Amino acid sequence: MADGEGIENMVQELRRGLLVLAVLAQLGKQQYGYALLKLLAENGMDVDQGTLYPLLRRLESQGWLQSNWNVEAGRPRRYYAISGEGKKVLPRLKSEWERMVTAMNRMLK
Repeated sequence: MADGEGIENMVQELRRGLLVLAVLAQLGKQQYGYALLKLLAENGMDVDQGTLYPLLRRLESQGWLQSNWNVEAGRPRRYYAISGEGKKVLPRLKSEWERMVTAMNRMLK
């Protein structure tokens, strides 16, 4: 494996690990998948559709998200929002993220 490819794989692993936190944090207001993709990208986290949609389904099956179909202008769209259970999990994930950032900042100096 070329060095560049190995580094890229590590970057992708780091991003995947943060994606759950990013998605839950952005779904305080209900969004459909494509709008969520754009919102994440606008905030510096480009995500592939092939990564996001399976994650949304998994988070819904875990009870952290809820979804419903809505037809606007003849286009059916599935809208996602954080569930009550997701709202309980999000502060714990945020707290762990902040703890890890603090620790990493100390180690990387």
